[in-house]
Amino acid sequence: MSRPFSPRSSPFAGSFVRVNGKIRAREVRVVALDGKQLGVLQLGEAINLARAQGVDLVEIAPNATPPVCRLVDYGKFRYEQSKKEKEARKHQHANKVKEIQLSPTIDPHDFGVKLNHAIGFLCEDMKVKATLRFRGREMAHQEFGFQVVKKFIQELAPYGHPDAEPKLIGKGLNVMLSPLPRNKRAKNPRQTEDNGPLKVRFQPDPADEAKQETKLQANNARIVPTNAAEKPSSEFGHSPFAQLDAKLGNS
Repeated sequence: MSRPFSPRSSPFAGSFVRVNGKIRAREVRVVALDGKQLGVLQLGEAINLARAQGVDLVEIAPNATPPVCRLVDYGKFRYEQSKKEKEARKHQHANKVKEIQLSPTIDPHDFGVKLNHAIGFLCEDMKVKATLRFRGREMAHQEFGFQVVKKFIQELAPYGHPDAEPKLIGKGLNVMLSPLPRNKRAKNPRQTEDNGPLKVRFQPDPADEAKQETKLQANNARIVPTNAAEKPSSEFGHSPFAQLDAKLGNS
């Protein structure tokens, strides 16, 4: 006994497409090469018609009654469907926004990891919202947060562009980046370098680090020490066992 036929699988949409003799229906509604309706034909008659024109009989609506088949070259049909699905995925991702959170004191390794994520999102036609949150005294040195965001935008230039300049809202610094068109966008390095980490890493500018150190020293110089800090209390300035040692010495 022969094994039941397994329909030819299609590389798109995870669906199955039956072609020519693999079609199971006895009658099919046929659509010509130019899109003209040829009516309902017997399966054998439809296959012979396709062969006479040098094309395939492809089932495009298997759930219809009777199933709808099209006279078309199967390779061309598969290519067209693949293009349509890519466009559908593109428009689907175009409405998505992914958020990346940064900090003024971000570690270079963490910066690279977040950069990898942002590149992946942009290469999938998603928007990226970069958010940097200032905490506590970091608000006194906003320039370091702007430096991090500026560097982030620069590294993403081959993949996307900011919709506007970074804006400070409350204690958050935000910027939205949109993907570049596919024909102007660089390829995702994670797909071309065996998923290895990006070599680009955020390195603080030594001049900015020197400025930060100078500001911190100036802030420390403004702090007025209290009397307790200038002269330690005698209670804490001597050993707590001094009196006990004196008694033992006198005994």
